[in-house]
Amino acid sequence: MTGHRMPAEWEPHAATWLGWPHNKSDWPGKFAPIPWVYGEIVRHLASGERVRMLVNSAGHKAQASKYLKQAGVDLARVHFLRFPTNRGWTRDFGPIFVKAADPGRQPGVLAIARFHFNAWAKYKDWKKDDLIPVRAGKQFKLPLIDGKIVLEGGSIDVNGRGTLITTEECLLDSKVQARNPGMTRLDIENVLRDTLGITNTLWLGKGIAGDDTHGHVDDVCRFVNPGTVVLCHEENPKDANYKPLAENRERLQGMHLENGRAVEVIDLPMPAPLFFDGVRLPASYANFYIANAAVLVPTFNDPKDRIALGILAELFPDRPVVGIHAVDLVWGLGTLHCLTQQEPRSG
Repeated sequence: MTGHRMPAEWEPHAATWLGWPHNKSDWPGKFAPIPWVYGEIVRHLASGERVRMLVNSAGHKAQASKYLKQAGVDLARVHFLRFPTNRGWTRDFGPIFVKAADPGRQPGVLAIARFHFNAWAKYKDWKKDDLIPVRAGKQFKLPLIDGKIVLEGGSIDVNGRGTLITTEECLLDSKVQARNPGMTRLDIENVLRDTLGITNTLWLGKGIAGDDTHGHVDDVCRFVNPGTVVLCHEENPKDANYKPLAENRERLQGMHLENGRAVEVIDLPMPAPLFFDGVRLPASYANFYIANAAVLVPTFNDPKDRIALGILAELFPDRPVVGIHAVDLVWGLGTLHCLTQQEPRSG
């Protein structure tokens, strides 16, 4: 084990980070409802933790405050940070917090694993987003651990005990949206060990259809406790997701945790294919976010919504599982987990 570890998402938070939406090109022709969806998200988050909201300007802060107040949010629970962003997908560019794990380094003290961001090796506007971890470190006087590679928060998920799950499609593809050309599996694993304290990396194959990140794992498979994952399952053999998700299940059946035990796998259904303007959208119940006072789950006006909510409610008996309408949100090609980044409680 290295001197730091990345806590699991269900461990106590000091705050959740979000970026107030402003880039209308993320939701072309459908931006109007997005601030109201954020209002619902923040209302549920703020009941159990502080919300750190990134805004571009004083006017941007005033706009956010107006929407949040109308949505019933206690603004005393919202900490606005004037950190300019290109987009609002805070999971991918925001600070990834780690805790000191070595007794010689004051256990529990926070640091930031500073990975680099290039807009999923797909878009040209990313330089403001890439600076957010640096700004966060300066604002909160936290040390940065520079991983020196491009890596987005949505491409990984951890159990807090040293095991991380990711996909080959995202981190190892050398032809499509290649983040770190020339880096091998071992190279990546070494970086994860040195920055996040990962001793055991589980490699799935591909992500889901419609995901423009090219394989983020947070639309596919998530830890729900140190030994259990939920894995998306597609029942229709004709659907584009059927084969890759089945192959991921086969892989997991042969995998083990950091303690040598087998991974417990629980199926999470997929909603029916969702399209807008002829585009297949990455609708997935796996893109939930585990907050202090709730588990927020994207819903899609689909009969499977209640099944997914029921499965997750059984897995998180200590906090309410709340559905957040995400049909509009997913037009941005991401939902709740993509927008949020947890800041663990120190100590």
